[in-house]
Amino acid sequence: MTNQETTAGQKENMTEKKVWFITGAGRGMGVDIAKAALAAGHAVVATGRNPEKVTQAIGEDKDLLAVQLDVTDPAGAAAAIRAAVERFGRIDVLVNNAGNFYAGFFEEITPDDFRTQIETTMFGPMNVTRAALPVLRAQRSGLVVTISSTAGIAGGEFLTAYAASKFGVEGWAESLAPEIAPFGIRTMIVEPGFFRTELLTPESTSYAESTIEDYAERTRQTVAAWKGMNGLQGGDPAKLADALIRLAELEEPPLRFAAGADAVGLFDSRAAALKEQADAHRELSSNLAHDDA
Repeated sequence: MTNQETTAGQKENMTEKKVWFITGAGRGMGVDIAKAALAAGHAVVATGRNPEKVTQAIGEDKDLLAVQLDVTDPAGAAAAIRAAVERFGRIDVLVNNAGNFYAGFFEEITPDDFRTQIETTMFGPMNVTRAALPVLRAQRSGLVVTISSTAGIAGGEFLTAYAASKFGVEGWAESLAPEIAPFGIRTMIVEPGFFRTELLTPESTSYAESTIEDYAERTRQTVAAWKGMNGLQGGDPAKLADALIRLAELEEPPLRFAAGADAVGLFDSRAAALKEQADAHRELSSNLAHDDA
């Protein structure tokens, strides 16, 4: 068999599988998603700050390409997308998964730490998606999956920076959907509840320094509770990864996917709360037009 025939055969085989591009695949949920995609027969471009750790976490596979990527670096995102296309010729599913968690009361989170949270978990997905869209538009196909959080549906105490970034991601991804739909590109926002990932480990979670006495006791209790929850969360990330593989096969994936029974419950309670808030002052809200309208 000639080299040309071999190359043609490789390209033909590649058209029978999808190419997944996954950020934050060195540990946590990204590893599970990468393994599930490979097990389903797909090719995977798995990215992380350290490609060697990515390969170690996922395992060697002929359909795996580990690529260095810091999602806060737009040039790095463009280089990673180029590497994916050079290896596999296309990208079918982009999974914006990389993230971290700055927790604390708003007054105690430094402006720099707040901005760092936004840079990673809001601008990070934007950087990677912006780099990938020319490829997806040229293909006239693709799926952009963004891992958000239930903190993007409902904010809460100790979550000001994280929720701000996730609310931003939600608005961006929802608004992006109709912009790119005419090119055959679909979008899906995933809102996980509490899953047994590495998000609450010291490698992923940073707590604001307790500097204000008024918050001190609540900070102590909250940090202790969250540290105690690490490793005991109810959600199984491997099952979520399998669910994403199934959802990616749908002709019309959902715009939002509530991941976990706790997420479904929060969706229900949030919908009820919004309805209650709309009803509370419905007459006043509905009579704010100009008299000549």
